[in-house]
Amino acid sequence: MDLQQFIARNYDNEPYWFVSFCGDVKHQVRINEILDKKEYLNGKHYITTRPNEKFNGQEFETRRIMLNYAKTILNFQTAYLLKNPTTLSGDSKVVKEFKKVYNRAKLHRIDHDILDKMIKYGNSYEYLYFDNKQNIKSKLIAPEDSYPIYDHANNMIGFVEHYTVDFVSYWTVYTDNMVYEYDNAQGETPQLTSESTNISGLPIAYINENELSDVYGKSNLDDLISILDSLEMLVSKANDGFYKYITGIPVVTGQQLTNSNLPNDIIGGGLNLDDGATFDFKTNKFDHQAFKTLYDNLINALLDISSTPAVSMNKAEISNLSEVSIKLLFNLADIKASLNAKYLEDGFDERFERIRRMLEYKGITFSDDDYNTLDVVFSPSTPKNEKEIIDNLVALRGISAVSIESILENVPYINDKVEEMKRLDNESENVDNVDKGNKVDE
Repeated sequence: MDLQQFIARNYDNEPYWFVSFCGDVKHQVRINEILDKKEYLNGKHYITTRPNEKFNGQEFETRRIMLNYAKTILNFQTAYLLKNPTTLSGDSKVVKEFKKVYNRAKLHRIDHDILDKMIKYGNSYEYLYFDNKQNIKSKLIAPEDSYPIYDHANNMIGFVEHYTVDFVSYWTVYTDNMVYEYDNAQGETPQLTSESTNISGLPIAYINENELSDVYGKSNLDDLISILDSLEMLVSKANDGFYKYITGIPVVTGQQLTNSNLPNDIIGGGLNLDDGATFDFKTNKFDHQAFKTLYDNLINALLDISSTPAVSMNKAEISNLSEVSIKLLFNLADIKASLNAKYLEDGFDERFERIRRMLEYKGITFSDDDYNTLDVVFSPSTPKNEKEIIDNLVALRGISAVSIESILENVPYINDKVEEMKRLDNESENVDNVDKGNKVDE
């Protein structure tokens, strides 16, 4: 089923079918969930709705302590995989052309934003296009503005970008061959404002795993909110309890030697009590050990479920660890990063196909064999014993067991293997030219 068949079957070929499509209940529910997550990350937590309480006959302002661990954890997941830029590998001609596209379009920065949106909201969408200078550029479509259209086999057959600014609604309809832009600035009925040829095809979808859907991902935030709500409630109530219970109730047993009432403020003063009389404060005990146990268990659950190493959140002390011990500490983070890399690679395969198609319009072509060598290499930010790595590479090179290219791929100080190979070649040429010049002089 193509897009025209979809429109005919579901919207009876209405000219403004995209308005009804974007207003569908299932899409509104999905968009509202994304907006709720945006508000949560911006500080709208459940703890902020906690009501005030009555204490000693007066209204008591309860604590509402927010712990923004979610933003820290999600940022860690993104930075752990993409703090070091990805590198392209494969045939030198193919890599050279794709690197030009990556550098001009700043795709390394775009990659960071794509992963950030995918982790936070489950989905991210990218559209490639030619700018006025015929350079390939990338546009990210906000998840809350994205309305992909899928057929019964979960193939994307169309895409609608919809948003509202200053009470004016805008729709951008992407088809395989054309892009149409509408708005209702002139009235309730949408008006076509522009149309252009679609060179790159439909937007690229980056989706993480969702057990209930093959076309929409699941936000990592869903696994963390309930634990974070419990943490915030525990800390807030503990603060309230500590300050309320520390007040205490003064209790006197026996008889005072004077007829004066018990003073309200006895700091710096004293009481005259009869023989055998006692005075003390009766307070509820604050069980700090129970609080510590609950807090530690919730924090540990939060770190385990999010695959965040405790050392990265300053929750553990380390010293004199070997390379193997460090890898064990970051094992869960590496597993999580490998899954995120897989989801990105699924989208990158589509991106490479679109870039190849767009380069063909500029007369740049590759054979299938050369193009199929193209791949992307990730460099997660796992702490490493750099001296040990370099010593091992030197030893392997000494017995001719590894190539210069492989060494450059594994040296922790080099992110761009291709550029470094080019620099080494230039240095070799300069040295050869100097040697030839010296021989001529002799």
